[in-house]
Amino acid sequence: MIELKHITVDFGKRRILDDISARLEEGCITAVMGPNGCGKTTLLRCIGALLEPTSGTAEIDSRRVKEYSARELAQKVAFVRQQVQTDFEFSAFETVLMGRNPYQRRMQNESQADWDIVERCMKQTGTWHLRFAKPGEMSGGEMQRVMIARALAQETPVLLMDEPVSNLDIAHQLEIMRLLGGMDKTVVIVIHDLNLALQFCDRLLLIHDGRMLYHGDMAGGLTPENIQTVYGVKTHMAEDHIIFDY
Repeated sequence: MIELKHITVDFGKRRILDDISARLEEGCITAVMGPNGCGKTTLLRCIGALLEPTSGTAEIDSRRVKEYSARELAQKVAFVRQQVQTDFEFSAFETVLMGRNPYQRRMQNESQADWDIVERCMKQTGTWHLRFAKPGEMSGGEMQRVMIARALAQETPVLLMDEPVSNLDIAHQLEIMRLLGGMDKTVVIVIHDLNLALQFCDRLLLIHDGRMLYHGDMAGGLTPENIQTVYGVKTHMAEDHIIFDY
């Protein structure tokens, strides 16, 4: 269970998030949606203890995230960032293997079980054939899938994902979303594709001007009225799909 209690974040004189409170249901995929700059990534960073809110708290299993040690939190939460870091020339396999670090003792080598987990996660994300590739030898979409594999290899009950499918082609978007839907994990995902969210996500947290406009089931939140309020575009529903009115 993830609980947000009156999360407010100020950057200087600018208020990014304003009094966000919600319980994110265990075992569900919760889509965090809203226009660029509305505070979606900031909210994920608060949940992952990468940013301390100006006021309010984020809790996982009824414990404030800032009270966890780094090792404890890394066994609870894996984070897939929007910007893929490629500063180091590790192979894709070595990158995914880093997901096992929270379970390693100092000076301890990886076990065969760790290697097996990495292989499984790379095969699940369609990246096993890239295992020897370095960052400069992979496309942005391929690197993104490697980072998703690393998060899965971390074997945490919570996944925080900041636009994890934005760099992927349609086939791989569907593949990754189906994969997430088949896992018994609590997933909090920032996603922009309305129809992809409607098809694969269970819950919606909709942010408008830094405030929570809606939190609840997906179908009840992605209404033409809410979409126009948040995005300023007109839509209508047709056979469970959102159609944009041009």
